[in-house]
Amino acid sequence: MDTDLAAAYERCRELHREHGRTYYLATRLLPAWKRRHVHALYGFTRFADEIVDRTESQPPAERAAALGAWSDRFLAGLRGEPVDDPLLPAVLHTIAVFDLDLDDFEKFLRSMAMDLTVSRYPTYADLLDYMEGSAAVIGTMMLPILGSSDPAAAHEPARQLGLAFQLTNFIRDVGEDLARGRIYLPEEHLAEFGVTPEDLAAGEATPAIRALIRAEVARAREHYAAAAPGIPLLEPASQACMRTAFQLYGGILDEVEAAGYDVFARRATVPNRRRAAVAVRSLLTRPGTPVQLAA
Repeated sequence: MDTDLAAAYERCRELHREHGRTYYLATRLLPAWKRRHVHALYGFTRFADEIVDRTESQPPAERAAALGAWSDRFLAGLRGEPVDDPLLPAVLHTIAVFDLDLDDFEKFLRSMAMDLTVSRYPTYADLLDYMEGSAAVIGTMMLPILGSSDPAAAHEPARQLGLAFQLTNFIRDVGEDLARGRIYLPEEHLAEFGVTPEDLAAGEATPAIRALIRAEVARAREHYAAAAPGIPLLEPASQACMRTAFQLYGGILDEVEAAGYDVFARRATVPNRRRAAVAVRSLLTRPGTPVQLAA
């Protein structure tokens, strides 16, 4: 690789290490040649998210302009034009190496733009429309890098795993998202349990809110169950990584459950001892073994 491309991959790796603690640990179990491409995809998604979420002092119009300018640089790079950007060369290289579906990237950027204007989701179908771009396509972007003995059969489980991970984040980060003026739990679900946005903003885990979060955890686990059959279909060298990510993200739901579905008192995290044990167990698991689901 030339110097600029190597630097772009390193920048993506740094972003991943800094912001994607759980997933970064899992990627350490991949062969090095695959790892850098996973870092590139994470860097792409994280940088777009940074434009949307880490520049909150700017008006939405300015953030939209920044996202649009960065998207234009990305599209220019896809056309083969020179790109002056610290991480896009790695992303463009990864797309070219694996012939990734450009529709997935367009859907992702569409969902990032939605975060600038949409703060509520009336129904779960509406939320799924957003998550198609923000989460499901991440799974399908990753699939060619991870490799599979049956890509067609692994496609839908890959989508479902992206949805499962995203819902886990939404459940864990209710308070953080509220601070940004967003509620990702659908309004129809809040109404079902008699919870209002003002109740969530109060930051107290009332019985109604606990019941709501319990139902969201169960819904997320349905997506994990739909994703599980895909992991044994991955290339053997990729299975330990994704088993680890699967178990650690699912472990966040375990922590939420152990806290009595109180997502306000503390941020649910998997203890380091369990993280290490999961990684070791995944490495020792024979490829092709079915994934164990939470009880």
